[in-house]
Amino acid sequence: MAGMGKILKQAQKMQENMAKMQSELANKEIDVTAGGGMVIVKITGDQRITGLKINPEVVDNDDVQMLEDIILAAVNQAIEESQKMVQQEMQKVTGGMKIPGFGI
Repeated sequence: MAGMGKILKQAQKMQENMAKMQSELANKEIDVTAGGGMVIVKITGDQRITGLKINPEVVDNDDVQMLEDIILAAVNQAIEESQKMVQQEMQKVTGGMKIPGFGI
């Protein structure tokens, strides 16, 4: 039974570490650029867009579609980079072990 207690303590410690990691990721931001730096998206580890910068040179009333495409590419890339960051941090906490509901 002592072995079971040790396993439960380890599981509790891992759960605490995961909660701490998730809190830290919510405050960690990364910048992602698209269109050669014309659009910059700032995103957190919990996939919240916190900033969007558009270079005025890319704003063209005759080509709104291009601006929309660049923004879409930047947002999608930002989400992908944020998910990679979460996976890397998760591997540090779990030692690479897959835990349902916590992976992306």
